Order: sequence, then structure tokens, then C-alpha cells
Amino acid sequence: MANGFIDKARITVRAGNGGNGAVAFHREKYIAAGGPDGGDGGNGGSIILQVDDNMSTLMDFRYKRKYVATNGVDGMSGRKSGKDGQSLTIRVPRGTLVRDAETGEIIKDMSDSEPYVLCKGGRGGWGNQHFATPTRQVPRFAKAGLPGESHDVILELKLLADVGLVGFPNVGKSTLLSVVSKAHPKIANYHFTTLYPNLGVVYVDEGVSFVMADIPGIIEGASEGAGLGHDFLRHIDRCRLLVHLVDVSGSEGRDPIEDFEAINAELQQYSPDLAQRPQIVVANKTDLLMDQAQLDAFRAHVEEAGFEFFAMSAATHQGTRELVQHIGHMLSALPPVVVYEPEYVPRPAEVDMSEPLHIEHEDDVWLVEGPWLQRLMANINFSDYESRLYFDKQLRQSGLFDQLEQMGIQDGETVSMYDLEFEYQR
Repeated sequence: MANGFIDKARITVRAGNGGNGAVAFHREKYIAAGGPDGGDGGNGGSIILQVDDNMSTLMDFRYKRKYVATNGVDGMSGRKSGKDGQSLTIRVPRGTLVRDAETGEIIKDMSDSEPYVLCKGGRGGWGNQHFATPTRQVPRFAKAGLPGESHDVILELKLLADVGLVGFPNVGKSTLLSVVSKAHPKIANYHFTTLYPNLGVVYVDEGVSFVMADIPGIIEGASEGAGLGHDFLRHIDRCRLLVHLVDVSGSEGRDPIEDFEAINAELQQYSPDLAQRPQIVVANKTDLLMDQAQLDAFRAHVEEAGFEFFAMSAATHQGTRELVQHIGHMLSALPPVVVYEPEYVPRPAEVDMSEPLHIEHEDDVWLVEGPWLQRLMANINFSDYESRLYFDKQLRQSGLFDQLEQMGIQDGETVSMYDLEFEYQR
């Protein structure tokens, strides 16, 4: 299956870190104290996902597994801010599900055309120009940039086809698709012909068309891992209508009723929801039919089970036009394709607070820095009340406030951490 359909890929994505702020002072002839003019660091580049309708597989992700955006540039003197890091846009086929690799939860369903920021770049640090006050005219400190977000994700492609062709291998699915659309699937007379889904756009009338997917043939025992298995069944998750092809000719010595029941049993085992989708049953290869009674018995069995029935010959095109028109009519009344809701809730950052923080006291400002604090702050949404409470709790648990009090901090003095400042209150 070396050239098979790549429909699942694990990748690592990392946004760029923010650049550091600069400590610099304005120096000009005849001006004694030009004041601080250190510029801010640039923001790190983000990782952005964008749907590309020219892509139909995840093949591009088979060899390239790591995607990293560029870091923001450090600030410079003369109040010059560092350049922002360049964001990296990753193109994916429409219908790609983005899952958290650890939990399997859905982060985003890439079914719309809007770009999605998967990892946000780190904020740039402030230069010392921000810290000048009437009482603090020579601030000799600036802030480091924050790290960008990173994520291990699994991309999983679920085709956005309206109609899924299901049935045993070699029943004529590829032939039907090639007849009713402009798709050119490989057609060969052996089992496991289709190793990846073929897609074709079928035009019914002016302004009326639908996407049909020839789903790889499944065989009995797929649920136990035989044949191509359920990985390929996932591609019909989004189909609104199933067209179930059965070979009624008996040319391979098969029983159409047994085949029909076996495929439906596979669908039911894989997904009861899928088994409930509207289904049209199509008896194919009527041109090779030896015994009309076999077709009549199959029709009676299918209609008794409550399914619509069509007989046709894809090879001679007999009945294909009527089938296409009927599919178009049914789709017009069916609800749109399912879009998967995000389930992922970012977990609070697990931070090892045993490393000591670096604390400096400059004028009335207490500068606090350290690797674990940097990691913690990169994961806190400061516009969210509960996130702020969580942040405060983590700081208290770390013993930072006790340490500041032992070092002599006074009420009303400023605590400065990266791009956050607040007045200290006991």
C-alpha cells in the first residue's frame, strides 16, 4: 500500500517566540540625559491552517512532520521595535479534522474557508522605554519575549462527499463513477481495486451537482482487521446519502442478498449512525444477468427492508441517468453535511515551580523572571477571569508572594513579569 491514500498524519507545530525588549538610552550630542529608548521585541509568528480545495489527500504530511514559525526579532535602540516573526500557513484538504494527539479531542473541523490559528506566536517583550516614570528616569531593565504555543496534533481527513458508493470490491463502483462524472478511477478486475477513495463531481442539471465518492471496497471481517478495514469506512462519515451497489449477475458466483446484508452489517458495526443514513440499493451488471428470478428475488428483499431499489448496468450506461436524477432529487431534501464541533479544552499548563525565580528590585519596581513563570504566562488568557484566578493561585502556591514580602516589598509597589504589571497589595 505504498502509494495508498494518506488520510491520517501526526505533526508537531510550534509558533515563534516573542523577541526580547531592548535596554538602551538616547545618546545625542549636547543632550545630557536623553532617556530610555529601548524598543520592544517583535511578536512570534503563528501557525495558521487554511483549507486548500486543490488538495485531496494528506500525502504532503507523510514526510514533513514538523512545522515551526519564525521568532520575533529583539527590540533595538532608538525606540525601534523588532520585526514580528513570519507566520506559517499550513494548507490542508477541506474536511480535515484536527485532533489533539494526546487526548484525541477535536480542536477544529477544517470544513469552512476561514483561516484558523492553531498556535499563537509569543508576545514580544517590552523595551525599557515603557518603564520610565517621573521617579524612575533611568530604567535599566526590559522584558524577555514569551514563548509561542506548541502542539502535537493528528490530522484526519474525512471526505466532504455528498454521496458515498459502498459495496464489495469489483461490483462496479469505479465504473459507475467514471460513467456519471469526469473522474478517471483505475478500473481493474481484481479485489481491492481501490486503495483510496476516488471523488467525482456529478452534474445533474444546470446549477445542480453533487460530489460522489467511490469508497474502497470492504470485505466481511473488516471489523476484525481483515482487508482494508474501518480506516477507509471513516470516509463515508460525512456522506448524506449512501448508494449501495450489488452485483446481481452472479458472474462471480456470489449471492446478492448475502452481499447486501454483509455490507450493511459492516456499516452497523462501524457506526449505527451511518447505518441509519438514507440508502439507495442499486443492482448492477444487469447486462450479464443469466436468471431474471435472481433480480426479482433481490428486489423483493431490498424493498421489504424499506430501501429504494434501482437496477442498472454501469458498463452499458443503462439506467445510470435515472439513478443520477433520483440522487439529485433526494439530496435536495436532505440536511447538509455534518460539521464536527470542537471538544478540546486547553489544559492548564503543568509547571514545575521548584526552580527559583530571578527577582530584582529597581526603584519601586520588582522584576520577576524565570523559565517556569514564562511557560505559565504563555498559557494564561489574562482576559478571562477564571484564568487570572488560576494564575494568582499558582503564584501563591509557588511561594513568590512570601518571598517578595521577605525581601521588603511595600503595598503599592509595582510587580513586573514579562508583559504583565500589577500593584502589589497584601
